[in-house]
Amino acid sequence: MDNKYDAVIVGGGILGTFHAFHALELGLKVCLVEKNAYPQGATTQNFGQVVPSGMNSKWQKFGRRSLQIYQDIQSKFDISVRQNGTVYLASNEEEERLLVELRAINNNNDYESKMLTKSECLERYPGLRRTYVTAGLFFPQEVTVEPSTMIHRLQEYLVQEKGLAMKTNFTVVSCERKASYVEVLSAGGEVLQASKVIICNGSDFKTLYPELFATSDLEISKLQMMQTKPQENYALKGSILTGWSIRRYEAFHECPSYSKIKRNEPQDSLEKKWGVHILFKQAVDGSVILGDSHQYADVDRMEDLGYDLDMDIDNFMVKEAKKIIKLPTYEIQRRWYGMYSQCKSSDLFKKTIDEHIHIVTGIGGKGMTGSAGFSKKNIATIFNR
Repeated sequence: MDNKYDAVIVGGGILGTFHAFHALELGLKVCLVEKNAYPQGATTQNFGQVVPSGMNSKWQKFGRRSLQIYQDIQSKFDISVRQNGTVYLASNEEEERLLVELRAINNNNDYESKMLTKSECLERYPGLRRTYVTAGLFFPQEVTVEPSTMIHRLQEYLVQEKGLAMKTNFTVVSCERKASYVEVLSAGGEVLQASKVIICNGSDFKTLYPELFATSDLEISKLQMMQTKPQENYALKGSILTGWSIRRYEAFHECPSYSKIKRNEPQDSLEKKWGVHILFKQAVDGSVILGDSHQYADVDRMEDLGYDLDMDIDNFMVKEAKKIIKLPTYEIQRRWYGMYSQCKSSDLFKKTIDEHIHIVTGIGGKGMTGSAGFSKKNIATIFNR
């Protein structure tokens, strides 16, 4: 029957789509279902930066595998991958020390990186303010994608070239274990049968298993981002991460100097209150995406985050961004927020129900970078391959 599959993947974001990809690579019959007409969650509401360099040692391995997967797909089908590298820009001696320590860690991991002098940074990145930068650390293998289009192109590739069945506007309201399969029921009454169901539900915790999620240690992060109008005659290549990111990203937690530096930071600053770190990434139309902020709430209180944009946060980020890079224009054409889920005590949320229903969510800010590599391992584990 057409409604029988080896795997039904619930959730058409980056994590669910790459689970579908790797299941297809195993030769399985796969259906990917998405509750909306197209993915609208964190997968499309981010910078599009694929940066294994910012992850801890465990997730850097997944991220580096993701880079290979992105590049392999891009060689066959355009999913908007551009390899322009990632740079971390230090603004003082403490941050520069962390860059030196991170480079040593990555040398031991055989992950290519290069220290840049102040002059080299100024030459590579037009508009970078001399008063801000002291040094940089560059990772040439890292890539960017266009978040508003990448997931659609990836799914198009899987449908056209890999035989993926995809159903949109398909809200799953129940997964019920039968004798030898799982019955997946949509709000519209459509039924699918699957040997395995994998639920990658992002930040939607009210449709399936709400009681399970309410008692978990999952939390929601709300991020504010902005996009300038296209910059005329200006090119800013790759992912630009600043001292704010150096002080936040997990990779730097493994540096010997990190704990001491964090202890000496002021705890009552606006960047602490709003979880701000400043990033830049130029889109294909010449505009620059910048941000972002982080505000948190437990899954059962996610409404507390609100549905509006806090202009004080946006204005603060623009003010600080101007201290780092002088763009031709900081006129903003678009502002938005994204939400992703993450665990407080582990790197993601995994739960198996009735042996054949696997929940995988709460990947946090690691989704764009880590999903492709992690999903390969997780699919192999679920199907014992």
